Amino acid sequence: MQAMEILETLVGFPSVVGTPNAGIVAWIGDYLQSHGIDVTILPGPEGDRSNLFATIGPREMPGYILSGHMDVVPAAENGWTSDPFRLRAEAGRLYGRGATDMKGFLAACLAAAPSLAQAPLRRPIHYAFSYDEEAGCKGVPHMIARLPELCKTPLGAVIGEPSGMRAIRAHKGKAASRLTVKGRSGHSSRPDQGLNAIHAVAGVLAQAVAQAERLARGPFEPVFEPPYSSLQVGTLKGGQAVNIIPDWCEAEFEARAISGVDPGVLLAPIRAAAEALLEQGFKVEWQELSAYPALSLAADAPLATLFEELTGREPLAAVSYGTEAGLFQQAGIDAIICGPGDIGRAHRPDEFICADELFACQAVIEALGARCTA
Repeated sequence: MQAMEILETLVGFPSVVGTPNAGIVAWIGDYLQSHGIDVTILPGPEGDRSNLFATIGPREMPGYILSGHMDVVPAAENGWTSDPFRLRAEAGRLYGRGATDMKGFLAACLAAAPSLAQAPLRRPIHYAFSYDEEAGCKGVPHMIARLPELCKTPLGAVIGEPSGMRAIRAHKGKAASRLTVKGRSGHSSRPDQGLNAIHAVAGVLAQAVAQAERLARGPFEPVFEPPYSSLQVGTLKGGQAVNIIPDWCEAEFEARAISGVDPGVLLAPIRAAAEALLEQGFKVEWQELSAYPALSLAADAPLATLFEELTGREPLAAVSYGTEAGLFQQAGIDAIICGPGDIGRAHRPDEFICADELFACQAVIEALGARCTA
């Protein structure tokens, strides 16, 4: 099958983050096995979602991982001019949810699989396809934990997030948490008889703003924009009506950290301010939503040099968005980002990838395979 045909099939699976993914996993597994490729399905703890790991070449040798996610963000936003889960081709562009982020990369990997399977590989190429990346890389840690039994420690992991096929060496880490505060309702004319949850959370928000201002003063890492760690309040909701004392309030916080900084630690002052509300009689719940570490690959790392040679372009120092690359690096595996498409097209109506971008990605994968035969 050609990459465009495979992409059409993949887009047809509405594998929205947080939903069952048995259909797309089974199709990919059957396709790879039809070419004699060893496939392992790795069910996640949720019970209805799985990762997929496949090996082409000698499993006992160190090789390279090609990592991508099978899930996509929802497609309920206005502005789509065609069915988001039916690939539409027009003037060299291929429209559909996930076309760029990142089923295009998966399609290129799968299109390259038959030729890789026929090549005399001396080092293996592994496909590591995960679930729920769009919820904060929830699926891939379970797969990384299983790598020691699946393969020899890899030489590197390539994360195929859209980068215009230019390799990227660094991104910030991220942590996100949800705070829920419960107080006591009552008539707004008697605030002395209630516990106003929104008023209580206001103090926590002030701590978050102060923390964001502190982070903006450094430390700095110039390759990033902005060059410092950041923090924001992303959502806020609560209460029922203006004349009712609000008995609940919910806020979500996100931190993005430069290299060497634990993003979860950046949220610690906010959590401490929230838990102090317990002494005032409020119920407080702090839920960690997602977390992944920063990626920082040295400019002279063998993986960076390899992808400069394969793509013909010097790797970009850093990007603002995050990936599972930091999780691979945390596990002792060098990682780099390199994939087809443009991140600016992702998460919006009429998401698309260009056909020539698909073919360029497939060519790089096959070139990597050729390196593995030497």
